[in-house]
Amino acid sequence: MINPARSYNIDDYIEIFRRRIWYFIIPFFAIMVGTILYAAFAPRLYKASTLVLVSPQKVPEAFVQSTVTSGIEERLQSIAQEVMSRTRLEQVISEFRLYQKESKNLSKEQVVDLMQKNILVELPTKKKEEKSSFAISYTGKDPQVITAVANRLTSLFIEENLRLREQQAVGTTEFLSGELAASKVKLEELEAAVSRYKRSHMGELPEQLDSNLRIMEQLQGQYQRVGESLGAAQDRRLFIRNQLSDIESPVTGADTVTTGKEGRFKPGRISVSTGGTASSLGPEEGGTYGSEKEALTSRLNDLRSKYTESHPDVIVTKKKLESLESRKEEYKEAYDVKKTPRYRELKNQLVMIDLDIRQIQGEQANIGGQLNRYRARIENIPSREQEMASLIREYQKMKESYETLYKKSQAAQQAENLEIRQKGEQFRIIDPARLPEKPFSPDIPKVFLIGLVLCLGCSFGMVIIREQMDTSFHDALDVEATIGLGVIATIPRIEIEAA
Repeated sequence: MINPARSYNIDDYIEIFRRRIWYFIIPFFAIMVGTILYAAFAPRLYKASTLVLVSPQKVPEAFVQSTVTSGIEERLQSIAQEVMSRTRLEQVISEFRLYQKESKNLSKEQVVDLMQKNILVELPTKKKEEKSSFAISYTGKDPQVITAVANRLTSLFIEENLRLREQQAVGTTEFLSGELAASKVKLEELEAAVSRYKRSHMGELPEQLDSNLRIMEQLQGQYQRVGESLGAAQDRRLFIRNQLSDIESPVTGADTVTTGKEGRFKPGRISVSTGGTASSLGPEEGGTYGSEKEALTSRLNDLRSKYTESHPDVIVTKKKLESLESRKEEYKEAYDVKKTPRYRELKNQLVMIDLDIRQIQGEQANIGGQLNRYRARIENIPSREQEMASLIREYQKMKESYETLYKKSQAAQQAENLEIRQKGEQFRIIDPARLPEKPFSPDIPKVFLIGLVLCLGCSFGMVIIREQMDTSFHDALDVEATIGLGVIATIPRIEIEAA
């Protein structure tokens, strides 16, 4: 183009189009012919689709809560990956004998990739007011084969969904059952620990505080009564001992000794006179050999101080003293206080009182030991209460955990039964794949529309490019722009019409 700064009007454009008409016609018809040939000879591909409805579980969730909580989109992606895996697709290819021609030039992995490209899974809409559904489509050359393959893929999706839901429900049940069994073992261990603690500290438990206090009050009352009984018994023993001491140590007196008809010694009354006053002691007053001898000796000494040895009173007293000495053993036996009934009675009473005292002391020691034991129990109750509270708190937590796991395990078992009986959420075919009547590809109207756009675009492009490359003069303005001189006159084109 010689003059790029030139402005064009409609007449100029028409002139350019007339001048470059063949640059427009040739590309236009070439591309159009190619489009027609493509539309005529391109392989026909058919598409079969199956519409699947995601129906909710038949049992209300208020009664049975499903263990499958993942969303439909997430599960469909997982199911699609499983169904469109190499193993599954190879089975489908082998079952329907797909891609026979392609298998001659491609490997198995490439054939599987080709089939994966021909499968389309359209996920459900996210609008809450619409029902959840999705479509499975398959594209191929044979309408009957692709229809069967589309239905087969749909059945694989349905089977995989049931298997996945059942597997997840069974896995949940097994996991909760294992956790429940472990929790039960721990709960039984804590129960055994609480039982052992109660048995080992029986009597020191917090709930036994009131009973311990009542028993301790009763023991204190018994201890006080036993102490009073012991004091009374000790007082009686002291009284009897004083009586025995009085019997064993009587008042000093004089004896009168007599003999019976057979000349046998017979204790009588000993008369002692001091300074003209006579006193007498007999066995009934408690006179003894020692006291009588002391009385006679004292009298003899007193008489000797007054009289001579030949005095009759001195002689009589000496004879009495000699007679007492000669019958010493018999006299001592006759006056032995330990053989008197009163002495023996007091001795027996003393023995019985000693036995009672020992029995009372044993009872007092037993009650005292019980008091100390219950006092120690009461003193240990606060520490036992803390230890017991710790055990009970841990036991309650484990019990609550066990009860929670038990409820979850029961719910999971119900959910598993729900999936096994196929009462849960299911995929239901509402529009099975039908035999396609028209090919899916190529789309003839779309192909011609694209071809027309390409024809026009390429043709106008060629005209513009050829016009830009032209360096010839077409009017006076081109000459003036090129040589810089004004044009005085122009000779119009002379067209000679045919005769």
